[in-house]
Amino acid sequence: MTDDKTKRDFRERDRVSADEDYEVRCLAKQHRITPEQVRELITEHGNDRKTLEREGRKLRG
Repeated sequence: MTDDKTKRDFRERDRVSADEDYEVRCLAKQHRITPEQVRELITEHGNDRKTLEREGRKLRG
């Protein structure tokens, strides 16, 4: 069965939701930090993925 091209995906891939555990876990695993640290970064810097990735790299050292 092929994908239905008429159905559009409106998720914002450039944002990370603190309410979605899988997004928090994925970012934490990617940068080898804890999910709690990811949530703190979201609180401090907002939910922009590029900003969170930059700050996650800083935490990892």
